[in-house]
Amino acid sequence: MNSPEPSGAAGAVPLDGTTPKDESKDDIAALAKGGRTNIFGFLLRLAARLPFLFIAGRIYGADALGRFAYAILVVEFAAQLATLGLKRGLAAQLSKTDRPHVHVVWDGLLVSFLASAVAAAILISFPFIMFPNSTINGLDRFLPLVIFTVVGADIALAALAYRYDIAATVRARSVVEPWTISIAAFLFSYYSLRDGLILSYVVSMIAALVASLWPLFKSYGLPWGWHPEPVKIAKIARRNMPLAAADAAEWGSRRLDLAILGLFASPAIVGVYYIAQQVASLPQKLKTSFDPILGPVITRNLADGNMKAIASQVSQVGYWIIAAQIGIALALAIPGEAVMGLVGPNFVGGTAALAFLLAAEAVAATAVVSESALVYIARHRNLLISLSMLLLQAALSVAFIQICIYLGWGPLYQAAAVAAALMVALAYASVVKAIFLSKLLDAPVNGWRWTLLIAIAVASAVGYLVTYLPEWAELIAGIPLILGSYAWIIWKWGFGPEDRKLFKMKG
Repeated sequence: MNSPEPSGAAGAVPLDGTTPKDESKDDIAALAKGGRTNIFGFLLRLAARLPFLFIAGRIYGADALGRFAYAILVVEFAAQLATLGLKRGLAAQLSKTDRPHVHVVWDGLLVSFLASAVAAAILISFPFIMFPNSTINGLDRFLPLVIFTVVGADIALAALAYRYDIAATVRARSVVEPWTISIAAFLFSYYSLRDGLILSYVVSMIAALVASLWPLFKSYGLPWGWHPEPVKIAKIARRNMPLAAADAAEWGSRRLDLAILGLFASPAIVGVYYIAQQVASLPQKLKTSFDPILGPVITRNLADGNMKAIASQVSQVGYWIIAAQIGIALALAIPGEAVMGLVGPNFVGGTAALAFLLAAEAVAATAVVSESALVYIARHRNLLISLSMLLLQAALSVAFIQICIYLGWGPLYQAAAVAAALMVALAYASVVKAIFLSKLLDAPVNGWRWTLLIAIAVASAVGYLVTYLPEWAELIAGIPLILGSYAWIIWKWGFGPEDRKLFKMKG
């Protein structure tokens, strides 16, 4: 059941018999393999998430969705803090230790569970934080217990990703979790339209935890001989605070808009925005799921002092993600009314918010990929940039909402306004973090290529024609036509030899 411990400075890839040049090629191949798996996982997640959105919108309605969305926002924020940065920090811990890796993983699980207990106790004691605009009934108060399942799954999947097992993340996050919540939401609708969504979420998180722990035990084995080391655990927690705060800032940037909107708008508007957010978050998984595979590659090159390789890898992955996300954004935003209408006619008003959110995900790619290196090189300064981004987002969100109110525009315009504020804040973070990382590495970091403009123009022209089709045809034929035209331009003129490794099934 135990597999051999990886050797070398980073402990993730055997280094015997390779030259630095060979290692660099191996890194790109590993990143490409992870990218193929993640693209496949994205398609699986898309296929699984759409039924949930349809069920939530058509059966439960916007009000129940708004209540569900706000409660989950608070719980997942607490879970994000409770991971203590170990989703990315675990790779650095494993790469610098002589202890059995399974012991390090269990140290991480223990310290994150202790943090989860604190977070859960606070929310159970003050449940109105989760349900500020609705009554608390039944077992609502105990929803924070789900934090343990979220945190446990995240740490387990981070440990597996250190050994380049990205397939485990795809299974847990793109198959088990979304299909479980979709099926459970349908079944619980016969029990309670008020609580069914929250109950289905709890069931899906438990299923994802099981799907994460099973491959962890197969890969790392049981922690024989492990004894908790309180001093080391405390050091792990303290060392990862800047990383945990950076993770929370990145996560919070995708939830602050919903939280601020909830202060000004009704639960129904929050529900509409939540649907737009969920659709837009699908391409977000493409870049966040690169973190586990990029982390070990970066830590190994840091140990070797190979800064140029890090710049090259960040730029390479950045381009892959930007290219994919722009294509997905165009395919979902141009026929946006049809996409939102699929959930229900009451959600079509969220189309403008959807367009801004999809654009935000595309401009955020550079910031997220740059941060994958910054968290290991300059974690405190990276945190300051992330916090400044959050402050900018909050200020712009409130300012844009006040402008909408002054002009007499309705709450749906306010929903679009907070999405626009997010887009501007993420664009700021992308520019600043890319420039900062370039200076630290003394090498250019840039995932943008001008061929993307040609692909955008062609796909937009195709999309304009698609909007003349009936709504059902926009979805069935229009989305593939937009994606296909965009992908053809990128493949023909935008991809070089290194880029094409993303689609090589061998190596």
